[in-house]
Amino acid sequence: MANESIRIGLANDVSSLRKLSLLSYNQLAQYDSPSCYKLCAISRAAGILAARKKSLKRGFATRTPYAVRQLLVSCYNFKMKNEGLEIPIARGKRLSIPLTKHTLNVISQPGVTVHSFTLTRNILSLCIARDVPIVECTSTMGVDRNLRNLTAGNEQETHQYDLSVTVRIASTTMRIVASFKRDDARIRTRIASRYGERRTTRTGHLLHTATKTIVAVAVQRRQAIVLENIQGIRSLYRKGNGQGRRYRGRMNSWSFGEAQRQIEYKARSVGLPVIRLSRRETRATSITCPRCGERLQSDKRLERKLWCGKCRIVMDRDRVAAVNLAWRGRVRFARSRPPIVEAQGRAVEAMKGNPTPTVIPGVDALKLTQPTKS
Repeated sequence: MANESIRIGLANDVSSLRKLSLLSYNQLAQYDSPSCYKLCAISRAAGILAARKKSLKRGFATRTPYAVRQLLVSCYNFKMKNEGLEIPIARGKRLSIPLTKHTLNVISQPGVTVHSFTLTRNILSLCIARDVPIVECTSTMGVDRNLRNLTAGNEQETHQYDLSVTVRIASTTMRIVASFKRDDARIRTRIASRYGERRTTRTGHLLHTATKTIVAVAVQRRQAIVLENIQGIRSLYRKGNGQGRRYRGRMNSWSFGEAQRQIEYKARSVGLPVIRLSRRETRATSITCPRCGERLQSDKRLERKLWCGKCRIVMDRDRVAAVNLAWRGRVRFARSRPPIVEAQGRAVEAMKGNPTPTVIPGVDALKLTQPTKS
């Protein structure tokens, strides 16, 4: 049904969901299938056609789209019954799929509802929603993402999570893939993809361990997580920028997006707010002294450490970035709460236009200038 909808969309040059539904819904009546699956097939076809249209606008050559993977998706007309999932297969007929104990334990928790399911040949996935109470935070925690570590903390305490193993995994995988000498490009690509999947799995597990600890500490200390915007950083490591090939390969294997994704979804699952600062708000976070605000000086002999000419101290640039991110995250909340005056003339604060649902109380200005504790 999805491929039939794609054919109709190509014939009529249609990629929007509304127009494609009007054109193809009646023609899908030839398939003996519940109507809920027809709607999902049209939605999938609209997504494929929209992606093709975007590629054509960018000037990329595209083939005729075709849905190869067999997939059954629906958010209607299914039931959770007798420790299993019952889905309609024909008029008056239902198929019961047994669920594992872990799945039953998750969906039986209070506040959890199942929104949809996705069924393939080997996998059944359930999309669930859970009502989570919002954590009322009293401070912020900055998270600085680097190639070899994740640094999290504020002016009171910072901690580094070592990720140097991910760099070694990426270099080993690239060296193994480059050593393939087989003439058959298809077999070589298939083997290389297996090594790539193994690398992704190992890297994801290491990031999971670090991000899980970061979120747990933030919840325990009631601190909102502050992330910087490093979108477009890949453009710094392109060919022709005066960098070596090995250096570019190492930096382009950096999984900064995966680290952000894990932190955000784990924070949402426990009701912890995540503040994403803009590029302007995160400018020069790793080279600004968190004590006096002066520009830090570098020295090749100090590696990743910087020193302040005014404070006369040496600081790790990753810890400096984490402290500055935490401080600027609190500044955003201070700006979003304009003061209002009561009838007696005493100034109070009102929360209006806050980009996140959690209110963070005001922080003492003297507290922002405390030295970093490593």
